[in-house]
Parts: sequence; C-alpha cells; structure tokens
Amino acid sequence: MSKITALDTYDVRFPTSRELDGSDAMNPDPDYSAAYVVMRTDQPGLAGHGLAFTIGRGNDVQKAAIDALADHVVGLDLQDVINDLGGFSMRMVGDSQLRWLGPEKGVMHMAIGAVVNAAWDLAARMAGKPLWRFIADMTPEQLVATIDFRYLTDALTPEEALTMLHAAAPSKARRIEQLLAEGYPAYTTSPGWLGYSDEKMQRLAREAVAAGFRTIKLKVGMNVEDDVRRCHLARATVGPDIAIAVDANQRWNVPDAIAWLSRLKDIGLEWVEEPTSPDDVLGHAAIRRAVAPVPISTGEHTQNRVIFKQLFQAGAVDLVQIDAARVGGVNENLAILLLAAKFGVRVYPHAGGVGLCELVQHLAMADFVAITGKKQDRAIEFVDHLHQHFVDPVVIRNGHYIAPSAPGFSAQMHTETLAQYRFPDGPVWCEPVDAATAP
Repeated sequence: MSKITALDTYDVRFPTSRELDGSDAMNPDPDYSAAYVVMRTDQPGLAGHGLAFTIGRGNDVQKAAIDALADHVVGLDLQDVINDLGGFSMRMVGDSQLRWLGPEKGVMHMAIGAVVNAAWDLAARMAGKPLWRFIADMTPEQLVATIDFRYLTDALTPEEALTMLHAAAPSKARRIEQLLAEGYPAYTTSPGWLGYSDEKMQRLAREAVAAGFRTIKLKVGMNVEDDVRRCHLARATVGPDIAIAVDANQRWNVPDAIAWLSRLKDIGLEWVEEPTSPDDVLGHAAIRRAVAPVPISTGEHTQNRVIFKQLFQAGAVDLVQIDAARVGGVNENLAILLLAAKFGVRVYPHAGGVGLCELVQHLAMADFVAITGKKQDRAIEFVDHLHQHFVDPVVIRNGHYIAPSAPGFSAQMHTETLAQYRFPDGPVWCEPVDAATAP
C-alpha cells in the first residue's frame, strides 16, 4: 500500500523587478515568485508538483500556509487520494479551522490549490498522461464527482453539468486530434509591461506579430495621457488587423474606469481586463453597460467559484480569465469552466508569472476537448518569462500553444532552479546587484 510521505515546500523567487518584467499600474516592481510544493510518495521517483504564484514579499507567508496542510496529506494512502480527487479537495477546503481563515479565499485557499494541483499532477503522472488528456479521458460522471457544487446549484446543478459533458463526449476523439494538429490559440502580454520604454514596447509588439500572435495586451491605468499615447503607438505599430487588449489590474474606481475608457474607445479594444476591484460584481456590470460594446473581463484575482457565478448571473463580463493557481486547484477551475459554458461566457486563461503558462494550458485544452469544444473564439495568455526553469516548458508555435505530451501538469521545476533561486539564501539573491543595471 503506497503512501504520501512528505509535502516539501520551497520559497522560490526571481528578480524580475530588475528589468521591470511584469510591471503594471498596481504592481510596479514585481519579483515573480512561487511557493512551490512537492508531494512525495514512497514509490521511488514518483511525486506530484504544484505551486502558488506571488510577486515577491509574502511568498514566505504563502509557503507557510502550504506547510500547514502537511498533516492533512502526509500518511494518506496514495490510491485513496488519486481515486477520489474530489474528496481530497473537499476535506481540506472543509476543515473547520482552516476554513475560518477564508473561507475559500486568500492565502490559505491558494495553498490548498497548490496541494490539490500537486495531487492532480501526481494522478496524471501515474496514468502516464498529460493532465489535459487525463481530464479529457475521464467519464462525465468521474469529472462531475471531482467538483464541489455547494453554493452553485442556483446557477448550475450536477445534473446540468452531466448533460453538458455527455453532449460533448461523442466528439472528444475528433477534438483531441484537432488539438494535437493545430494547438490552442495564444495571445501575448510580453510587449505590454508598463515599465517598458516606447521603443521596447514597439520592438516586442513587432516581434509578437512576426511570431504569429494575433492579439497583444498592454498594461494601462497609471496615467491616462500616457495610456492614450501608448495605445495609439501600439496600434500604429501592429496595424489594424492585430487585436489590442488592455489590462488595468484593478486600478480604477467605477466612474474613473468609465471616464478613462472613453479616452481609449477609438483604439478598437478587444477587451478591457480588471477595470476595478475583482470583488466588485456590480461595479463590473456598471462599467460594462457604460462602455458597451467594448468587452469587459476579469478573473485573474477572482477568489472562488462563487464570485465567478455572480459575475455570470449579473451579466457583468463578456469574457473571463481563469488562473491555475488562484482558486482551489483543478477541481474549482473545472466548476468555473462549466459555469462559463452554461452562461456562454468566453474564457481567456491568465498566464505569465512563474509556471502559470505551463499549468493553465492544460485547463484550457481540457475545456476544449471535454466541455465546450471551442477554441477559435478564445486564447491563452502567453508571457515569455522563466519557462526555462521548468522540466516540461510550454511550446509556442505560430502563435499557438502546442499540446503537452509529457505526463503530468507541467509544474515541475528543475532542481538547479530550486537551489539557485531559493529565497533568501540562493546564489541569485546573495549576489550584489549592479547599480548600473538596477531600475
């Protein structure tokens, strides 16, 4: 009888603030970081990997939250966990004392998500399949059994979810072939960080178009005159046929968002992301009504399936971003994908960061194969940072994610990375910073 023997955690940070990679109106100097977890077993070489993404300070707090879950995991029978991924998640989410720290939001919920994702990674590895295929090969009944429908049944019942999944099942094999042949569309934020110079933004935008991307995203929200200038400059750079989205990263009050976006309406925006607080469902709805037909989106910082449900019920968004490391793991993201399908809302997964591209591609691909059958009216975010630190990094070809083939969730970091970027005593953090290159 195989057991889970350890939950090892690591505080891994990358000094991205030195080049202003990832900079936006709310986060001007991020150091992309991961509270990284390895779920070890007594089978040699068999482990599951997961992470919670942060941007520097507080990554130690996130790691401590994951450490607090060890008693819920270590010693469990491996097959019991793998055979009941729904129950595994619900037991941690339902712990009465841990639940008080949320409930189902914030640092502890993200910690649960990291551990749950490690369990899915482990399950997919044991099955010898990439996670997207592992999910796609589940029966509708097995998939629904992984989802906690508490608080959702006024919008989506298990019976409705089963009906949707059964309707999609007969054509799964055809869509798997299509995915393997075509990949999944991507868009890129690589040119758009707020700290980049105009020249760097223009160069990266041209490179993105040459690489096959049909949508670029720019960060906005610090200064309206700068935003107007940069957006017009980007439009002149990429031409009329490339879509431009903007992301305010929660910067505005509702009236400010409406006024600010009126200055950008002639750009032809593909969507506006996170115009206000991620918790403000009615604020998003008000902005959407005021700036229509410009599409409004949110989701990167949306804390749980209940807020997503309310966004859909209130008609507050045209599309949403899901994040593989923000909510309570694969299980909750499957619930959100099913809710989005029920309400006809497009999903453009959030990525970038540390490992987020690697993880979320699996969820989008599983959605295409097993739930919606749609990928031409949506895309996964791509940011060209830090992929070299992963054993199974994303592959982008002609503006498309290529479906992963290695078993697991693509979350495993190289051992050398864990040593080099360990905070605060890894070599990268002990080296003096050259004042000439520091921002």
